[in-house]
This record gives sequence, C-alpha cells and structure tokens, in this order.
Amino acid sequence: MYISDDIRYIGVNDHKIDLFEGQYIVPRGMAYNSYVILDDKVAVMDSVGESFADEWLSNLEKELGGRKPDYLIIQHMEPDHSRNIVEFAKAYPEAILIGNAKTFAMVDQFFEEMPGNTRQVVKSGDSLPLGKHTLSFLFAPMVHWPEVMFTYDLTDRVLFSADAFGKFGANDVEDPEGWACEAARYYIGIVGKYGVQVQNVLKKAAELKIDTICPLHGPVLKGDLSEYLDLYGKWSAYEPDKCGVAIAYTSVYGHTAEAAISLKDQLEEAGVKVEIFDLARDDMAEAVEAAFRYDRLVLATTTYNADIFPFMRTFLTHLTERGFKNRRVAVIENGSWAPTAKKVILGILESCKGLQVSENCVTVKSALHADSREALKNLAAEFSK
Repeated sequence: MYISDDIRYIGVNDHKIDLFEGQYIVPRGMAYNSYVILDDKVAVMDSVGESFADEWLSNLEKELGGRKPDYLIIQHMEPDHSRNIVEFAKAYPEAILIGNAKTFAMVDQFFEEMPGNTRQVVKSGDSLPLGKHTLSFLFAPMVHWPEVMFTYDLTDRVLFSADAFGKFGANDVEDPEGWACEAARYYIGIVGKYGVQVQNVLKKAAELKIDTICPLHGPVLKGDLSEYLDLYGKWSAYEPDKCGVAIAYTSVYGHTAEAAISLKDQLEEAGVKVEIFDLARDDMAEAVEAAFRYDRLVLATTTYNADIFPFMRTFLTHLTERGFKNRRVAVIENGSWAPTAKKVILGILESCKGLQVSENCVTVKSALHADSREALKNLAAEFSK
C-alpha cells in the first residue's frame, strides 16, 4: 500500500475476528493500520491489536532496514491500536513515546508494568520536526475517546486521522460496496454519538491542505477527498445522505411483518428507494446505519407487555443514544386489545430534535383489514413525496 516515498504502511489484517468491539459483525475481517515515517528521525504511528505483535514488529523491521525508530506516536489508546506499546518499548528502549496528558494516563491504566522509555507530552498545535518532514498535532477529543489526536505531515500533506474516516473490513479483501457503506456503519455505530466533536475537528482540518488521509482502519484515502469529507460532514451534522425510506419492524406472528412489507411494496412501486429490516433477524447495526442515512424512517412493531417488542426498544436506544434527529418518521403499531406501541415509541423519541411525525401512522388490530390497508396506502402516498 503506497503512501509516499517516506511514509510506509506496516499494518495488519485480522481475518479471525467475528465481532468488532464485541458487537459489530465484520464478515470481511478488520484492518489495524500503522505507519512509519522514514526521515532523519523515524516516527511510528500507533501500534496494532494484541494478536499481531510479531507480524507488526516484523513489518516495521523490514521498513527500517536496520535503523531504529526515534518515536512512537500514540494517537489513540483503544486496545486495537495500543495493545503493543509495551512490546514496542521493549524492542526499542531508546524510542520516545509521544502522546498527550490523557494518553499517558491511559497508558498507566492499561499497562501495569511499562518499560522506562522517555515520554514526551504534546499539546494541540505542537510540532515535531523529523528532518524533511514536520508533524503537527491536532487534538480531536471524543472522536471517539477523550485522548484522541490527529497528526498532520506538512511535507507530504498527509492527515493521520486516528479512527476518523475508518471502515470495517480487512485491506486485503475487496469490498464490492466501496468505501461509503461500511464506513457509514462504522461511523454511525462507533463515533455517531459525537457529531458535534467531529464537526469541530473537521473545521480545523479544513484549514489544512490534505492530499492523503491515513486512518487506523480501512484503506488509505488518496486523490479527490471530497466524497469522504462531504459524507463525514453530513453524518456528523445528522443529515441524511440518501433519499429514501428505511423500514424497521418486529413481528410475532407475521401480521406486523405483512404490514411493513406491504408498505415497502407500495413505496417501491412509486419509485422510492427502500431498505427493510427485521430487527430480530437482521444485523442491528445495518438497520441503525439505514435509519441515519435515509431521510424517512418507518417503525413497525407490536404492543408487547404493555410496552413494545424488545428488539424495537433496543433499536430505538441505538438511535437516541447516537443523537438521531432531523428525519420524517411514521409508526405502524399492532395490538389485539390495547395497541399502545405508537405512544411508547413517540415517548422514547421525544428527546430527538427535528423529527416530523406523520399524521398517517397506522394502527393494525391483530391483522390487516380494509381500514388498516387504507391507512397503509395513505402512508405510502405521503412517504412517496
């Protein structure tokens, strides 16, 4: 993976992982990226996950060609990027560890016994000259941990962006969906709560001339960066980047599913792009991604224990804790004797700003009948506009 003559890729690919962060399905594996800058002084950018110490240090040694690194720059302390700090420090005791005050507080929390490498504490805006290259540090707190910082190489105009602009998937596996799909699922699932903080750091990054983005996950981004920057701007502002309808449903005996699928068919007949999710069976993270990416959302569920079906409540929790807002929303509720799902759902969504709730919400009593079919038709007409 070519970055520049002086910046080399030394990351690894994980094909054994099944769940990233213990919850996100990653069928194409995961990449843990690390880089080394070869100059008068040698700087290594982050380490990798625990199981890859030997591979990572071997990759580094090959690029060093007999030299020794002068610095390890620690941009993010999450263990998939920091687990081998100790192994690096043991292998290169003369190397200086670069981080901020919060970085080193976490270093001491994660590692009970650290080698005695010199530590250099930096602040946002500080620079580190390597020779031809000069690095500048840009703090990015809560994107998505408090110690996160970006590093900008003024010479090759490369932004080392920590977890920002990352995506699910190993770098040696082709992704037929391109960058945006798995990058969106990654961003919305992991970083999505911190849109304001992302907006703040994007404003600072806009002042830089960037030719290449080197994230800690996924491919290195080069060339025309406008697509990536534009999508990150929309996602972090909680704006939809797709025109269409996401339908999320739960169903016990199939009647609520029938209503949701009927709505989907009517919308598609009207030329509307639709994605539909059975929350009990489909990937929850995919459904959350769709809710954030489309401008319209339909929630269909049964009344259950005088509340709503558990998978729907879990889904709504994912939305609200990530700051879901600025969407058109409709509800399809089902109940045999006391349908209250709509009331419960709208109560959960009260904290979400800028939601436009449809007047054509649908109530199904046990199964679809003429009145509920007509209500679905009206909702389809509204959401086709």
